[in-house]
Amino acid sequence: MKSKAEPVLIIGAGVAGGIVADVLGNSRSGELKPIGFVDDDSNKQKQILHGLPVLGAIEHIPVLVKRYCIKKIIIAIPSASGQVIGRIIERCHQTEAHLKILPGFYDFITGKIKTTNIRDIEVDDLLGREPVSLDVEQIAGYLTNRKVLVTGAGGSIGAELSRQVAKFSPGQLILLGRGENSIYEIELELRDNFPGLNLKSEIGDIKDRVRMDLIFNRYKPNVVFHAAAHKHVPLMERCPDEAVKNNILGTKNVAESASRAGASIFILISSDKAVKPTSIMGATKRVAEMVILHMNNRGGTRFAAVRFGNVLGSRGSVIPLFKRQIARRGPITITHPDMERYFMTTVEAVQLVIQAGAIAGGGEIFILDMGQPVKILDLAKNLIRLSGFKSETDIPIRFTGIRPGEKLVEQLTSKNEDIISTGHERIFAVSGSEQDLNLLEASLNILESPSFSFQEQETITLLRNLIPDFRK
Repeated sequence: MKSKAEPVLIIGAGVAGGIVADVLGNSRSGELKPIGFVDDDSNKQKQILHGLPVLGAIEHIPVLVKRYCIKKIIIAIPSASGQVIGRIIERCHQTEAHLKILPGFYDFITGKIKTTNIRDIEVDDLLGREPVSLDVEQIAGYLTNRKVLVTGAGGSIGAELSRQVAKFSPGQLILLGRGENSIYEIELELRDNFPGLNLKSEIGDIKDRVRMDLIFNRYKPNVVFHAAAHKHVPLMERCPDEAVKNNILGTKNVAESASRAGASIFILISSDKAVKPTSIMGATKRVAEMVILHMNNRGGTRFAAVRFGNVLGSRGSVIPLFKRQIARRGPITITHPDMERYFMTTVEAVQLVIQAGAIAGGGEIFILDMGQPVKILDLAKNLIRLSGFKSETDIPIRFTGIRPGEKLVEQLTSKNEDIISTGHERIFAVSGSEQDLNLLEASLNILESPSFSFQEQETITLLRNLIPDFRK
């Protein structure tokens, strides 16, 4: 005998909410029973839509859940901003009901909604700003029918870059990475989803100059997205030699190989940690930016960089860690209660990179308007609530102290850099003081000389000479 259907409250009495009501009402499983709508539109109050009443506004959610014994709440406002979603969630979490959300608007309009499309709320829904949108025609113009190479293609950003590039029908997509398993996985995925794609995979270490030249000469890519890097701050504090070899010399190898092979566009993926760096990772990323800007003056390739904030859900980021800690019922560990970071989704980060390639004239560092920085403590509390628990009561939070190399607050630009409009309302370029090219070239020669030992203090001294505001 079937169990009694669970009462469902639908947030949003618009087109999407109506479709959800119809889908649930006509479902053969009978597991969910829509009771009514919630909508802030005063004109819809007390109306009957799709056979269901509009029971009240968002502020009434706790009362309605109690009155109608609601077990599930579905947010059916596909175009809602993060701020609106956040306000709804605050009300919903005053109840014991389980919260779910409809896919974004563009997913919604591409096909019929099914009950399987209604998913759990993710932290991505709480960015508190509108997501970045792409100028599709502008992008297609430089990717379609071109040879595109992605370094670090097995990583979080590199893999998503490869997925997005594949949608624009490149003439050839070359996946380059050091880890054979991760490259194998993204290759399988792309072959399944894009059967007509001319796809090539290469295993290689960007620190190997000979291997880079061989690969670039073999394919002669038109567009290069350089995502390969060491990015974990505490680990790079313990392994400064590897950070320098990979992030600086590896970037130099790839950039020079791309230039020699005649690439048209080269985009480096950098980090907000490159601004006034306090970590080895940030300092090496800043020098990588300097290398790219210097390379822009040496040939026909347009070189540019893109600075990211923290990417939600990427490997090594705080969200997967918090999820693991919640799964074992805590505690969630946070280094400091005042720690703040800029956040973006993986898709947003990749869209910024691809858009940057379309608008790059050469020599720019691009940044994204990511709204206001978010406190890590607030992020943790939100994730605990979204997982169906209460912070401290169910999942304790512990502060462990700032780790070596970390800042309390990140910046996207330094005091010597000016922000310049690009024509895209959410993407900006930064320009700063001229870098000392003689010092850069001399330092790179030292790094590449057999006599350089890569001992920690020797490495830090060299980085300090290159970056006056490097504080370690």
